[in-house]
Amino acid sequence: MKEETKSSILITGGAGFIGSNLCEYFLSKGHEVICLDNFATGHRHNLKDFINDANFRLVEGDIRNLTDCQNAVKGVDYVLHQAALGSVPRSIIDPITTNEVNVSGFLNMLVASRDAKVKRFIYAASSSTYGDSVGLPKVEEVIGKPLSPYAITKYVNELYAEIFSKTYGLETIGLRYFNVFGRKQDPNGAYAAVIPKFVMQLMQLESPLINGDGNYSRDFTYIDNVIQMNELAMTTKNPDAVNTVYNTAYGDRNTLNNLVNYLKEFLSDYDEKIADVTIEYGPNRAGDIPHSLASIDKAKALLGYDPQFSMQEGLKVAVDWYWENLK
Repeated sequence: MKEETKSSILITGGAGFIGSNLCEYFLSKGHEVICLDNFATGHRHNLKDFINDANFRLVEGDIRNLTDCQNAVKGVDYVLHQAALGSVPRSIIDPITTNEVNVSGFLNMLVASRDAKVKRFIYAASSSTYGDSVGLPKVEEVIGKPLSPYAITKYVNELYAEIFSKTYGLETIGLRYFNVFGRKQDPNGAYAAVIPKFVMQLMQLESPLINGDGNYSRDFTYIDNVIQMNELAMTTKNPDAVNTVYNTAYGDRNTLNNLVNYLKEFLSDYDEKIADVTIEYGPNRAGDIPHSLASIDKAKALLGYDPQFSMQEGLKVAVDWYWENLK
């Protein structure tokens, strides 16, 4: 979907995995992109391909500082709010910092966006909001109780967004991301996402460690599907499509065992020894949801969402990037 006019877009957390992909995409469409990041979890190397683009501006700041948010949002048409402290385990270890960034920082961005009269505020919500709800597939209007501090913060985001829509007339759309993966995803650190971490281990002929027996399942979602959802959320002219939340996923699920088998298969094209790497199993992680599968009917009906990459198709593309950039 294409905007008739070029817009000014603020992407918070723009040096992160999802944020930097969004920056790159919207710059390629000719939009002006402002990136707000404090580089707590983002990386400067994620910006290297477009840091000198005339339409790109980097604002180094922290969403926990209201003044930084106000400076970044000046003259902006749309906000794509990606900045957050992710990771369920990190939130269990340090719930205070997770809350400061994900709740107080989120509220700062809402206030700054309201005062700057931005056209629409699109934000990264999370599938963790479904909590202990056991029904599959996950439908937006049916959630359970959160299972981690992180999940609480992402649910509070949705509550705040709804209040700002009703009270101040700020258009908001929340995108509940389901296990996003793809290029630029960081394989390092204690809270690295499972796919790049497993890829790096397999490339080094090390055994990946699966938490549990490998039969937990996820709706793994390739980055390009997420980019499509952000663009649709930003550009939709359907009045029924705003001030709500959407699952952002492919609408299929794979077990962790399936995932590792696909990774071994695709990586073996580069190094046949990878096919023989054994998999190790450990205890389940605290706060983990056993199964996750999204209904994407709402996004299809109201936004015209049409995801192009299944997990397998996304992994094939991603593995090429991982091999070139992580090896």
